Amino acid sequence: MTVLSVNVNKIAVLRNSRGGAEPDVVRAARACLDAGAHGITVHPRPDARHIRADDVYALAELTRAYGVEFNIEGNPFAPPREGYPGLLTLCERTRPAQATLVPDGDDQLTSDHGFDFIRDAEPLRPRIAELRALGCRVSVFADADRAGIELAAALGADRVELYTGPYAEAYADGRAESAVAAFAAAARRAQAAGLGVNAGHDLSQANLGAFLRGVPNVLEVSIGHALIGEALYAGLDATVRGYLRVIAEAA
Repeated sequence: MTVLSVNVNKIAVLRNSRGGAEPDVVRAARACLDAGAHGITVHPRPDARHIRADDVYALAELTRAYGVEFNIEGNPFAPPREGYPGLLTLCERTRPAQATLVPDGDDQLTSDHGFDFIRDAEPLRPRIAELRALGCRVSVFADADRAGIELAAALGADRVELYTGPYAEAYADGRAESAVAAFAAAARRAQAAGLGVNAGHDLSQANLGAFLRGVPNVLEVSIGHALIGEALYAGLDATVRGYLRVIAEAA
């Protein structure tokens, strides 16, 4: 069955907007895990706009204590700066189960595209090798409509994470069926090359079920923005359990 990894970045956004330590990112992650989430995802950025390095270390300890997966997302080409030691160093210090490589920059409000595996092949190859040498499973962010998704396997990646923003937009516009077909085709191309398939971005309780029913063998969904937004109304425990029901019903 598809596993749910909860992205807790938005908890850190709220904390950072006021300063101090509240809301507590680790406490929120613990609440998600107590509700049955299978793992925790973070995406520390060099500008520390939400998750910081100290959060990464604390959440690594929490996920180890719970025996669940920790997934660190980030741009493998972003250089270290004050307060941000770099993705490779964070992974070296915490040894997450999975490192997800994302081609984002400081000027992006959120991750909004995947890698070009033809153009980015040579820069990606050594970064993937370094992370795998640390024992991390490596997933790379990918667009469903871009040619060459299967090339990620030749670079040494274990998985691709399909960027589902376009699917969420299509679902909201009543065009879910054609969007699902495109994502299903991309998933099959990746799987035929030996890659596992993850998915994430703008997935919600409303659109997740249709996606999982239409796209074969999705191993993991990483969900943050919608889940945290829904939890403002229903609470983290009830919201995480709601996602788990959607996943179970789609299996």
